[in-house]
Amino acid sequence: MNSPVKLVIFDWDGTLFDSVGQIVESLKFAAQQFKQPLTDEAAKSIIGLGLPEVAQRLFPTVPELHEDILQAYSEHYVEHSTGDRWFAGVADMLAALSEAGVKLAVATGKSRKGLDRVLKQTQSEHLFVATRAASETKSKPDPLMLAEILAQTGVQASEAIMVGDTSYDLEMARNIEMPRIGVSYGVHSVNTLIQYEPLAIASNISELTEVLLAKVQWKQAI
Repeated sequence: MNSPVKLVIFDWDGTLFDSVGQIVESLKFAAQQFKQPLTDEAAKSIIGLGLPEVAQRLFPTVPELHEDILQAYSEHYVEHSTGDRWFAGVADMLAALSEAGVKLAVATGKSRKGLDRVLKQTQSEHLFVATRAASETKSKPDPLMLAEILAQTGVQASEAIMVGDTSYDLEMARNIEMPRIGVSYGVHSVNTLIQYEPLAIASNISELTEVLLAKVQWKQAI
């Protein structure tokens, strides 16, 4: 990475927000309502994709049920996720990055409605200079949402870092030649994430904070 770090783009679920367990439970609930089999592992594996892509992957044989399944999922998740919060240490990490002069953004598989709800829930709208949701662009791992964030912020891909817990996040960043950092406390394993050549893989928020601040401060010192 030869350019100064000006922008850090975060995935939301499983990276900043401790919501993976509830997403899995809500997907399983929706599947059960329509008598569709779904394991915890399968439900967890698609976190990070846009909702239409989730339905296509999990329920490929019943496309006529996709809309109803997703509606059941969304209603159940909204009702039962009010206690979901950032992982411990996220607020301090974001504050430290902001104080270091780095712009922050979000690129998520959530819908715009869902993202706006959790931004309000965490009172964090003011922290992010740009946010993109899968419902308003192409789903990961297509890099379009990253390209749109870069265009909005005026930052080059080489001057940004994408942080995420899934292969979809890291593949998306690789597809646009953006440096990337994986986190192993979310959805996908280290063995999966390492295939996408991240700068580092953090095992917790404290480690992620150290890695990001080291990258930012080292580049700013050059």
